[in-house]
Amino acid sequence: MMKLICVGACYLDTILDVPHYPGEDSKLRATNLHVRRGGNCPNTLEVLQQLLRERADRRVQPYLVSCLPGADAPATATIVGSFGHETVVDFTRCIYRADHTEPASSYIIRSEASGSRTLVNYNDLPEMTIDEFVAAANDVGDDAWFHFEGRIPETTLQCIRYLRQSFPKTRVSVEVEKPGREGLEHLAAEADVVFYSRSWAESKRYQNAQQCLSAQSGVARRASLLCCTWGSDGASCLSLPSGKAVSRPAILPDQSISVVDTVGAGDTFIAGMLFGLLCHQDWNTERKVEFAVQLATRKVQQDGFDGVGAGVM
Repeated sequence: MMKLICVGACYLDTILDVPHYPGEDSKLRATNLHVRRGGNCPNTLEVLQQLLRERADRRVQPYLVSCLPGADAPATATIVGSFGHETVVDFTRCIYRADHTEPASSYIIRSEASGSRTLVNYNDLPEMTIDEFVAAANDVGDDAWFHFEGRIPETTLQCIRYLRQSFPKTRVSVEVEKPGREGLEHLAAEADVVFYSRSWAESKRYQNAQQCLSAQSGVARRASLLCCTWGSDGASCLSLPSGKAVSRPAILPDQSISVVDTVGAGDTFIAGMLFGLLCHQDWNTERKVEFAVQLATRKVQQDGFDGVGAGVM
């Protein structure tokens, strides 16, 4: 059985819906409030486990490697419980901070007027060290796919290089998401599959997904596949070294959708791509991209992730 290990931060998200984005030093009443578990890798795993449940044969065992409060902290129970009582995700490789009771937190303001979302994060948990990662990787062993969120690039680069040295058959994917975060392109250069966000691409002055992938193909020289999401324009992927590019729109010309919640759309796309890469060697790149875009498009039409996977299977 293939092992998929997702390495990244786990948050408790507090989402406030407001009529419009508030001005500085102003007061505004929210129209709704949601509290739910977030974080790139946890979101991806929540959707991926839905897809895996739809298969009669489980070919993939997913793991989460994330820094959490103490194992007996109520917040930790809330996070683990958010995946459901029958979750297929293995949390035994998480790093529990025994002297902490509060999780990393994210506060998200969603404007009903513009559709924008503004995030403020707070994380008091000590970050994962290379030694802690090595212990988790050694427990998992070979025949694995490691997916990295792409935070703390210096540590993540050490992690990838350790995998290359100790487990040469391991496959690695990374997210290049946050604008201004130094070192992300060094991660891309070491990965087999790279996922670029629109916000990062635009910060580099790329005008569209295709331009981003074409330019980054000279950076991510080890990669076999580069992907870039672009909102309503869907996503594009570039297969290397063939140079074949594939693009799929999120919305067809004669189609209209109602966007409800874009938080986690990129994470959902990644779940779809990982599902195709790990479980559907019979799918070509076009089919994988089409599936992942359909999955993300379904997600933005609803709050949260419940039933997203089942809706496209």
